[in-house]
Amino acid sequence: MTQQLDPITLAVVRGALETTQREMTMTLEKTARSSVFNVAHDYSNALFNHRPEMILQGQDIPIHLGGLIPAMKAVAAYFGDDIHEGDIIYHNDPAYMGSHILDCCMYKPVFHEGQLVFWAVCKGHVTDIGGPVPAGYNPDAREIFAEGLRIPPVKLWEKGRPREDVINFMLTNMRSRRDQEGDLRAQLGAVNVGARNLSALLRKYGAETVQACIDELLDMADRHMRDIIRSVPDGSYRAEAVLEDAGHGYGDLTIGAQVDIRGDTCSIRISSPPQIPYFINSYAGNSISGVYLGLMMFAQLDPPYNEGLYRCIHVDLGPEGTLCNAAEPAPHVNSTTTPMETLADAVRLALEQADPSRAVGSWGHSSGLNIAGIDTRNQEEYVTMVLASLISGAGATAYMDGWNACGPQCCFGALYSGDIEMLEHSYPILIHRYGLIPDSGGAGKHRGGCGTVWEVEPLDHTMTAVSFGEGRFQPALGARGAVNARPGLKVGRIEIREGAGRVRTVKENAIFTLKEGQRIASYNPGGGGWGPARERDPAAVLRDVRNGLVSIEAARDEYGVVIDPDTLELDGKRTRDLRANTPQSDALVA
Repeated sequence: MTQQLDPITLAVVRGALETTQREMTMTLEKTARSSVFNVAHDYSNALFNHRPEMILQGQDIPIHLGGLIPAMKAVAAYFGDDIHEGDIIYHNDPAYMGSHILDCCMYKPVFHEGQLVFWAVCKGHVTDIGGPVPAGYNPDAREIFAEGLRIPPVKLWEKGRPREDVINFMLTNMRSRRDQEGDLRAQLGAVNVGARNLSALLRKYGAETVQACIDELLDMADRHMRDIIRSVPDGSYRAEAVLEDAGHGYGDLTIGAQVDIRGDTCSIRISSPPQIPYFINSYAGNSISGVYLGLMMFAQLDPPYNEGLYRCIHVDLGPEGTLCNAAEPAPHVNSTTTPMETLADAVRLALEQADPSRAVGSWGHSSGLNIAGIDTRNQEEYVTMVLASLISGAGATAYMDGWNACGPQCCFGALYSGDIEMLEHSYPILIHRYGLIPDSGGAGKHRGGCGTVWEVEPLDHTMTAVSFGEGRFQPALGARGAVNARPGLKVGRIEIREGAGRVRTVKENAIFTLKEGQRIASYNPGGGGWGPARERDPAAVLRDVRNGLVSIEAARDEYGVVIDPDTLELDGKRTRDLRANTPQSDALVA
């Protein structure tokens, strides 16, 4: 820091930036119309300087935040010098570094004394983006044109005047127009709040002081990351993670990551198979988020979180036309979960080879539902992504069990499932179950978090449901010797109750039609464990059994802990005998 930049001023400016971001988030929550925004909080806000570099990110959705960095640069480059006070730009296209077309981003430039100084940016998952399938997830799409409306960088407000023709064109191509328009106005409110606060900060301290503080915050983040990279032994490290076949005939797919550490710099090279005609291809902007998420799971560093963190990181996504560096016209809508979570696992596993002390269990991968239909109460079409249907378990660490009902990995705890009553009020549905799934947490010295089950029935109408995601065949990866004796309990599935006691289990992504009286349930995977399960404190296993998180059978098979089914008391002698006579490796079952 220079002499003119004192620590108190730096702290005040940093606090003002953080408060601005939080106020943008609060504006979205309180003014948005769809449950995806106002209940689930599937949005993110960030601030950029004029270069443009991300100067502050909220603790929001990871898949949004890493991808905002290349997206902001692509949008600014597209307009070049044609950016003016009062402009507001909108965008979702992965060809311009968007994540997927359901994540629509609004950018507002902030001027001070005639000069561009900041950008206030808001990205949110809209409930629908047009196309043949409500809510945008089309498992039958063979190209991006079968998925929905692509929005390249376009001005919705130009020099302060709304372009009503463009806004109307966009909203006309989306279902549930009232929700879409309400969420668009909420995004407008968020970036306006951001711009107002940033302008006030500039008026109070002056552009030179504010920019100096921001440069120091970027440098602080740069030093934080370099210190971590420098502590890792130099070398080349490689790992792979398997993306399971979701039942569409493409087989399991392997994503590899090679990490090269040299001093305080890190190069990450991704290898992935050729892109496929299925909606799990990931374009570059989205894949960068996956790489950054794997890096941050390993680094585990404290704020500030800004673009300075990645100055010492070089990313190579491999050739265009591959699964993790897709090229047009690859379908892609499921990419923010699949393959992003597998990509993050591959990067994290490679880094953990360099420093095993930082190893953590993987979080449960996404496996959820979208629903749509006609609400007979008002004869309007409704459509929503049910974020509550994909809440999985967090991975365990060297210090603690994974959190229950905190995932999926792509969102890293930033999603809210909301109140059941709010969802039932908003849509013509009855939610029969929402709770933790026993035995779903990965076994380990520290147990992975449990996933959830969410079951819904349509009321007085026929409902369309679309399943998406994975984690239905392979459990979340454990760390440091954690294995599952009963892996089938750790994965997700879709169950359809068709009446008369008939239950159909589905593992693939598909489109379903349900009538009143039928139900569909999403079972979500748990997080991975940490350390050998036979080293878990028997008292902790007993507590999990009493709390309904682990069954008596799994306590015996996975942890070697014997509990009396009648009294729910620990049988210490039989536990010691079982652990002594059946080591963990011999206890594994198919």
